[in-house]
Amino acid sequence: MVNKITVVGAGNVGATTAQRLAEKELARTVVMVDVMEGIPQGKALDQWQSAPIEGFDSRVIGTNGYEETRDSEIIVITAGIARKPGMSRDDLLNTNAGIVKQVSQQIKSTSPNAILIVVSNPLDVMSYVAMKVTGFPRERVLGMAGVLDTARYRAFIAEALDVSVRDIQAMVLGGHGDTMVPLISYTSVSGIPITQLLPQARIDAIVERTRTGGAEIVKHLKTGSAYYAPSSAAVQMCEAIVLDQKRILPCAAWLEGEYGMSGLFLGVPCKLGRRGLESIIEVALTRGERDALAKSADAVREPMAAVKL
Repeated sequence: MVNKITVVGAGNVGATTAQRLAEKELARTVVMVDVMEGIPQGKALDQWQSAPIEGFDSRVIGTNGYEETRDSEIIVITAGIARKPGMSRDDLLNTNAGIVKQVSQQIKSTSPNAILIVVSNPLDVMSYVAMKVTGFPRERVLGMAGVLDTARYRAFIAEALDVSVRDIQAMVLGGHGDTMVPLISYTSVSGIPITQLLPQARIDAIVERTRTGGAEIVKHLKTGSAYYAPSSAAVQMCEAIVLDQKRILPCAAWLEGEYGMSGLFLGVPCKLGRRGLESIIEVALTRGERDALAKSADAVREPMAAVKL
């Protein structure tokens, strides 16, 4: 347990993240901050009143300012507008870049030693904005993407095979968008390669559904985007850091030569511990996976170049 974790944004993703953090008792105090007056306060009070029933002692508080967030050990950034039907993640670029810039300026002032987990979309570019504005080292700025994308991939495989999700081992790398790269060569069910259990056409269909998994949910909801699975993914990263678990999770990390790339955030296998990003694991990829990862990186660089800070 750490002393304080802050969640920026009290919308569906932020509020659900705060609730999960409190229920797991990862911090003595969980702070929700949002510009909407009364929203973080009301949701935090509601969550705190669930504590006697759920049995957690983490105190949840809501605020419209950053003073209450001071000296947070971890900050999860969920602020920004959500995707709407027909809107790509890149359509969100300019609006959310401005929001994340303002948030990052506040964080730099009040919690200069925090570890940041960025959830705002477009994820890879917003992670870049947060690191650029705060000046934090890459070890303390991570994007939540691969954990979510991998969870979707695993869920679809479990559904196709009618087996437990617990037995699916998989990893999705690359940018958080239509060019993400599910690693078929590292996908297995209790150690059995997925290629021995499903025909290639079925695997290809699952890969495509994974890539459009967020859009599928947006299409159903019509006025919002996913938040249960994204919040679970962010909290899993927080848990790995708080408990110094040394977990290997796919996260958006700033590359400095790994996988032959530099100067961008991209989903790669990361070892997470109390210091944040402890190392990036470089795994051998097939020729097709290497090419797909390079294509995904190009898709991240383009909107990065369009960001004006």
